[in-house]
Amino acid sequence: MSLKLYPITCGHLTGDFGDLMEGGEGKVRLPIPCYLIEHPKGTLLFDTGMHPNCQRDPVAQVGPRLGQLFSFDYSPGEEVSARLKALGRDPADIDLIINSHLHFDHVGGNAQIPNATMLVQKRDWEAGMDPDMAAARGFNRREFDVGHKVKVVDGEHDVFGDGRIVCLPTPGHTPGHQSLKLRLESGDVVLAADACYFCRTLKERRLPQRVYDREQMHASLDRLAKLQAGGARIFVGHDIEFWATVPQAPAAIT
Repeated sequence: MSLKLYPITCGHLTGDFGDLMEGGEGKVRLPIPCYLIEHPKGTLLFDTGMHPNCQRDPVAQVGPRLGQLFSFDYSPGEEVSARLKALGRDPADIDLIINSHLHFDHVGGNAQIPNATMLVQKRDWEAGMDPDMAAARGFNRREFDVGHKVKVVDGEHDVFGDGRIVCLPTPGHTPGHQSLKLRLESGDVVLAADACYFCRTLKERRLPQRVYDREQMHASLDRLAKLQAGGARIFVGHDIEFWATVPQAPAAIT
């Protein structure tokens, strides 16, 4: 069985471009990607999008600071569980959730995937479990500590032991941010998540205003650029123009 990648859009946010890239002007619309990945040994999601409560009252779900930074375009039927059902997949049958990091637009759908094991990097998990560190990093424990079995990894991790799905540490945005490298038949793909918001981030190295560690984030961008130079396709985190070029589920990338 070949490895299959299904990109899924789970709503949109709109925010100030200048907050998300140094020198950016005006507003920018941000797709919220999730990825269904089917491997011969299991089915997984890379990130789960926003909590369904954000469709009704986002400020109550994410708090006033984030509620004021972003406007939410997120309707019933766009949550990850509904997207999976529309593809003929039962959310209860997903084996693994790999979270790039613990921000609300990447873990908010975890509770809709009840039987999966959650895989996360040690440094993000430790920050998420510490109330002071979680508050400083913008982590909300009630969105990700929702009863899953948790597998904490520290560094690069080969998910199924065959080199086809590998977690790559790309810290900087958060202490334990990770990207995901897939070895598809058509070539390598790296799901960068928030290690790289936009294509311009990688080209111009202009970071968001708020990051955990700017030096680490630049090093992570260097790693992504090296992978790109080696032929990998980099799927950046929230670039609306790039996302328009990505085949959407039910189409699979193989």
